[in-house]
Amino acid sequence: MTHPPVPILYTIPNFISAGSGHAMTSVVFRLDRTRFAPSIAVLRTGGSLEARIAEQGIPLLEGPITVAPRPLLTLPGRIRSAAAVFRPYGFRIWHSFHYSDDYTEPLIARAAGAQAWIYEKKNMSWSGRAWKVRSLLATRIAAQNSTMLDRFFASRLFRSRARLIPPGVDTEHFRPGVPPDLELRARLHLKPNSFLIGCVAHLLPVKGHPTLIRAVASIPEAHLVLAGRPEDPAYTDTLHALCVELDVADRVHFLGAVANIPALHAEIDVFVLPSLAKYRMEGCPVAMMEAMACGVPAVVSNIPGPDDVITSGENGILVPPEDVDALAAALKELQQNPERRSALVEAGRQRILANYRIEDEVARHEAVYADILGW
Repeated sequence: MTHPPVPILYTIPNFISAGSGHAMTSVVFRLDRTRFAPSIAVLRTGGSLEARIAEQGIPLLEGPITVAPRPLLTLPGRIRSAAAVFRPYGFRIWHSFHYSDDYTEPLIARAAGAQAWIYEKKNMSWSGRAWKVRSLLATRIAAQNSTMLDRFFASRLFRSRARLIPPGVDTEHFRPGVPPDLELRARLHLKPNSFLIGCVAHLLPVKGHPTLIRAVASIPEAHLVLAGRPEDPAYTDTLHALCVELDVADRVHFLGAVANIPALHAEIDVFVLPSLAKYRMEGCPVAMMEAMACGVPAVVSNIPGPDDVITSGENGILVPPEDVDALAAALKELQQNPERRSALVEAGRQRILANYRIEDEVARHEAVYADILGW
């Protein structure tokens, strides 16, 4: 039995800070359009991704996908007003990529006539009652790692709603053999055989760059490239000061935002993501998975998310967060043992190809929609 394409609304606050936006559109652009008719709604327009959304022929709406939860007395009226913006479109499923614990969105979705409201659980935050309320109001929850299922959604209130849906990687774009067009060693005046460590992460405290810089300081002749926007100026200043303090300013290179990440991976020897556990912001870091897909051995903090993807010593290396000595030891081992790096490269890419392609993520989302719709 065939069905007309089901209208689905995907929501996100904006595309100005585009990390979550890329994750969402990677799924939306690949939906089976014979089964699903996507639209996207934001609180505020702006951002480079909007041109690609238009190219895909996907409607982009600007509207009140959330409202302030207080004062409670006026909340019902504000919910109705917000819902009125979306009701004419007849969205049957409403899928939120909002990163916060807001619980007004599912109320707006239901008031707008949506049959189901789904949200993407992208981080390890769970303090306060708002997360529980948000989850109770959800029809389904897309959890990005298995620790979420065990720690947040194991109770009978939530377990029937939660599904494990880790992010996926475009393995055609992120692959070995991409031309090394950045020519980093030449640009940075490095020796051709310099051991080059890379980290792809915006410059924010959650990413744990000081641990990595301290580890590199203990590895003679190793160089580090940091690819990411300086989102926190004060934090960025502390990183530069630390490099001066440790006398590695000539070995730590701040690249800023890098558009061609596969080309970057084609030039580095090891990828490191030294995220901190205490901020609870990582769900399952896509940058790590992209590096593995490109054939770069990954050394990553042992926190929820990476521990689903990496079996330490087999397809990557997990180290305790903020443990400078453990990180330095792992990097030295890979520096001194090219055969070890090669083994991790092959096993890492195979891990991504087997379980974490973007096509796998899309199929898992579509299966959730089909389940809700009774197909």
